[in-house]
Parts: sequence; structure tokens; C-alpha cells
Amino acid sequence: MDLRHLATLDAVATEGTFGKAADRLGYTQSAVSQQVAALEKAVGGAVFDRPGGPKPVRLTPLSEVVLAHGREVLARAQATEDAVERFKAGEGRVDIGTFQSVTNVILPTVVRQLLTEHPNADIRLFEEETDQPRADGLDLVFFDGRLHGDVEQVKILDDPYVLVTRPGQFPAGPVPLHALHGAAMVAQPPICDQARVERVYADAGVEPLIVFRTADNRGVLSMVRAGMGLAVVPRLALDLPTDLDTHELEEPGLSPREIYLAWQANRTLSPLAGRVIELTKQAAEQL
Repeated sequence: MDLRHLATLDAVATEGTFGKAADRLGYTQSAVSQQVAALEKAVGGAVFDRPGGPKPVRLTPLSEVVLAHGREVLARAQATEDAVERFKAGEGRVDIGTFQSVTNVILPTVVRQLLTEHPNADIRLFEEETDQPRADGLDLVFFDGRLHGDVEQVKILDDPYVLVTRPGQFPAGPVPLHALHGAAMVAQPPICDQARVERVYADAGVEPLIVFRTADNRGVLSMVRAGMGLAVVPRLALDLPTDLDTHELEEPGLSPREIYLAWQANRTLSPLAGRVIELTKQAAEQL
């Protein structure tokens, strides 16, 4: 017994004759008869009483049992087919690991466009500031650096660092890295790319005085504005207009941080996850 048998049984039961069932299904009448014969062989008994002539056929007690369960099977099969079509069209769920700058600057554009295209998409974001996040358990993960392990990844953009100061603290133009030596500074925790930044300071013989650390970009800028110290931040951290001065760092200075989008290697991505990658690349190009 297969779905065609059940669909034919349902059509004949609904329409009353083999001819009308054939029209509904797009079969010939002989094809309907063959399907009914195959079903009767599968269930081991007659499924219709045939009075002959123009009178409609009648269900046998056996076919009533088969039809009751068969319609449930047909409904589940149709629901499965519909779900597969929605999945191929880009619906479903996508889980994305992110971090502060990406959440504030890149993902709003991506999520807005994704929901415009697929209003029923189930988008889940997970934000955690950590060294080397794991890609397993998520469809996609953003990180400010190349991930290690069994992953595929694409570089989204270079995010240059800038020195942020109160207005007028430095003349306009680039500032040498050694100007940070001994300066009071507000900084991110020494994880992720911030750890590399501080190694660059050390390699250049620059020892700033870190007076406050916070993972909150706006907290960093607030303390610079309050006069607590200077800050060196990625440009994406300046996601809103600011009244603070920004300066490039003179070369040789601090190379940009690299933002990657990664996913588990050897894993087939859903159409929705693939679309996130496309939209992320477009958003990065606009930046």
C-alpha cells in the first residue's frame, strides 16, 4: 500500500464513481481501477461494493477502516510536503552566534531584509563575548578572528581601530602608538581581538594604564566622554554618532580586526542560513 492507493481510495469515496475520481486525479478510468485493485491486494479484501450502472460505489467495512487511517496519512504527507516547500523557500529556523558590534551594526540590516523576504522565519540570536566560540549547535557564528577547528568560514570585513578621545585632546590627524604609553585608558576585557591589541602594545614597548574595563562599547565611550581616559576601539563600536574625537593610529600601528562568519564543516546549510550569508556580505559591502 502506498500513498497513491490511499489517494485513489479517498477520491473514489468522495466522488462516488471511478470516472469522476479519474477526472479529479488526472488519471484514466482504467488507471483508477488498477490502483483500486492494487489496494485490495495490499489489504486483502474488497474496498468497494460495485452496484453497477450509474449508481455510486459503496465503501466496504474494510475500506472504511483503511480510509479513516489513510486520510490521516495523506494529511501528514501533505503537511510534510508543505513544510519541505516552505523550507526550500527559506522558512524555518536559523540560530546565529553573534557579538556586540555585529549585533548593533550588521545584523539589523540582515534581519530586517530576511524577515521582509520570509515573514515566518524563526531567527534566534545568541550573543556571548568569549574566546573561540564553538560553531556546533549553531547554524552560523560571527567572530572577530579566524576560528580554529572543523569549520568553514568567510571573512566578512576588516574593521580598523581608531583612538577615541575627548574633543581637542590631540591635534587633528593620525596619532602615534607611543602616545598611548602611560596614558589612562578605558578598554574591553582582554579576550577575543582585544588580547591581540594588547600584545601589539607590548611588542611596541607601549604600556598604557588601564583604569577601567567593560565589555559594553557604549560604556567605554561614556567613560572617555567623562574624562576617565582614552580608548582604542574598532570602528564598528562607534555605531552611533558621537561628540568624541576619533583619530587613526599612525603606521606601523594596529592592524584591523578581521570579522568572520563561520559554520560547521561538512554540514549542509539550510536555504535560510545561506541567505543570511548572502545578506551579511551585502551589508558588509555597504559599510
